[in-house]
Amino acid sequence: MVVGVCLINVELGKEAEVKDVLSKQEDIREVLHLFGEYDFIAIIETDGLRALNDIVDRIRGIKGITATRTIIGAEF
Repeated sequence: MVVGVCLINVELGKEAEVKDVLSKQEDIREVLHLFGEYDFIAIIETDGLRALNDIVDRIRGIKGITATRTIIGAEF
């Protein structure tokens, strides 16, 4: 399993709309609204890096999202 953390920025005034769309994505475990540099954090759980890439590409395509930054979790 791969866990990704996607930090998301959205257009001003689009927060509720974007959160609604993000919350309906099946591989996103949790969506949190943030105060600060980013507007949302999405916790993603998936089977591999290719699937994570596909999910992040879908997130980037959501209307109202202006930028993302993704961090991949690792076990040790």
